[in-house]
Amino acid sequence: MPQDFSGQNLRGRSFRGQNLAGANFSYADIRGADFTGANLRRANFSHATAGLQKRWATLLVLFSWMLLGLSGFLSVFAATLVAFLIFFRTNNYQQQITYQIAGLTIIVVLVILFFVTIRQGIQASLGSVAVTFAVTFAGVGAVAVAVAGVGAVNVLLGFAIAVAIVIVIVVAGVFAFAIAVAFVVIVAFSRAVAFVVVVVAFTFAFTRVVAGAVAIIVTGVYVIAVAVIGVIAGAVLLFSSYISWQALKENEKYALIRNIAIAFAAFKGTSFRFSDLTDAELTGASLKSTDFRKAVLTRTCFNKTKKLDYVRSGATYLHKAKVRSLLVTGQGQDKNFDRENLRGVNFQRANLVDVSFIGTDLSEANLQDADLSRVKLVQTQLGGTDFTGATLTGAYIQDWGITTNTKFDGVRCEYVYMRLPTKENPDPLRKPDNHKEVFAEGEFGDFIQPIFDTLDLYHNQGVDPRAIAVAFKELAENNPNAELEIVAIERRGEDKILLRAKTTNTANKSELSKEYFINYNQLKALAEKDFQALIAQKEYQIIRLENMIMTALERPSFYAENYHNQGDTVMPESSKRVVNNYLQQAQIAGGLVNAETVTANQIGGNITNYTPEQRQNLAEAAADIQQLLNQLGQAYPTNTPLEKQIVVTEALKEIERNPTLKARVIGALKAGGTEALKELLDHPAVNVLLAALEGWQDAE
Repeated sequence: MPQDFSGQNLRGRSFRGQNLAGANFSYADIRGADFTGANLRRANFSHATAGLQKRWATLLVLFSWMLLGLSGFLSVFAATLVAFLIFFRTNNYQQQITYQIAGLTIIVVLVILFFVTIRQGIQASLGSVAVTFAVTFAGVGAVAVAVAGVGAVNVLLGFAIAVAIVIVIVVAGVFAFAIAVAFVVIVAFSRAVAFVVVVVAFTFAFTRVVAGAVAIIVTGVYVIAVAVIGVIAGAVLLFSSYISWQALKENEKYALIRNIAIAFAAFKGTSFRFSDLTDAELTGASLKSTDFRKAVLTRTCFNKTKKLDYVRSGATYLHKAKVRSLLVTGQGQDKNFDRENLRGVNFQRANLVDVSFIGTDLSEANLQDADLSRVKLVQTQLGGTDFTGATLTGAYIQDWGITTNTKFDGVRCEYVYMRLPTKENPDPLRKPDNHKEVFAEGEFGDFIQPIFDTLDLYHNQGVDPRAIAVAFKELAENNPNAELEIVAIERRGEDKILLRAKTTNTANKSELSKEYFINYNQLKALAEKDFQALIAQKEYQIIRLENMIMTALERPSFYAENYHNQGDTVMPESSKRVVNNYLQQAQIAGGLVNAETVTANQIGGNITNYTPEQRQNLAEAAADIQQLLNQLGQAYPTNTPLEKQIVVTEALKEIERNPTLKARVIGALKAGGTEALKELLDHPAVNVLLAALEGWQDAE
């Protein structure tokens, strides 16, 4: 029985590695709790309070104050060094010039640092500073060598050291201040506390600037140096504040600062590292300073959670701000998530109208009751995705990756598009094809499901229709529980065949395919005499299937199906042509439907609309065939399949010798097909004979 911790004080408790599947932690205080490696599948953390305990939060705030103080000191110290270099006085004119150039170089480098950081981010700014410093160092070195000769080496070395020290100090100060501000905002108990702390820190840092300036005045340096120190130190502090502000706004250019601050803030916070939170419920939970690195978040519900922006997400889907926002609010209309890894995300009941998921991995995602109207699911991976109750009207489903585990129960959908729209074709490959028709309630799931719920037997080398027919017949006989039923025969390329068969949900398609092709390859190697004997044993069904496969090879539009076919959702290849008929296991006795030109809808029952002339031809042909079979039956027994085959062979020879009879039989086949003749004939070998005659109906 699942454990119940609801409403309890669990601060600092360790649940490391425990099996807590289905446990109830709703409204519990789990600040500082350790769930590392725990099994938390289906656990309920709704309205729980996670994050840091107060004592750790207080210590971390104090630490941030220390960083702020250090930042202020470093800013003043760097500014003082620059002022010292610029206003340094000595009797050695060359040395004085070198110091002044060094001071001005630092100012130039700082300006470049600030400018590039604001425009391109922290990583780019550090690179530009390195390049600028190298160019400046080379230029000053050349001048120093020309002016000072051999002594230039010492001067150049001092110059480089001075500039490097100041730049390092400034960068350290900027990082310390920015991280401290971001850190204190994340850790602080409220925004008001964070604001007070930042103001106090900035005031403290600024007093350091003033104190440094006063110290310089006391030492007798010119008053103008005070202005230089104030400007440089103030600029550094303002620049640091800007970076911390942008980092908190989740500007990607300053992600490094935010990540460092969050990493510090999650220290000793609630830890879900390496835990399994599959199907866990976190609705309304407070999650600031919580560690989700390496956690399994499959279908985890983050609806209406608080402070989700301040969790340590690692490489999970929580690292994207727009994903977190959608998880919390459920509002994602018009958003773009192209090529994102959203595997296992929980968007239940979310507003996803006009959202683009092109190339996105949504495998195992929960999209129950979501509004996916006009959503772009082009090349989207949807293995195991749950669309139960979702709305998919107007969705673009080109090359989407659905599987047998994708759920479409109760999906609401009036129509879909098989291609993305273009200016030339704004409604590409709409299904249903008739723009005045829509899917009935619950019909879309039936339209989609059969296309992929099949055993696909692809023949790409030396297609042998007879071997296919026998191998499939034997596969069905050997595996009755699989309930194999051919639903489609498709020609691929010039001489390749794809045979689709419906199976039960529990059938092992891999084993069925393996068994089929082992038998198929063995049958292809059989001698002609042995094969004829085998076909005779299997009688009518094998010969009929063989003829169907031959027809498919000759006519690329051929498509055999004896259950509900609601459309082609598998993207057609250039060589694939499929006609969509809706047959419902019909018995057609009024002639063949021309698959090239006719689309049938719900053809059922027996169609017997013959003209008087057709009825007469059928009756005469049937009478002649019956008489012939009766005559042959007196000379040949029909107790075994082989004996029946012999009778049929003799009957075919007699029909071939009699042009009048042959023409009458062909006319009857064209008028009513083999099924019509079958109803008028009574003989043990009739099925074998009709299977042999089936191809005659296309004769000239």
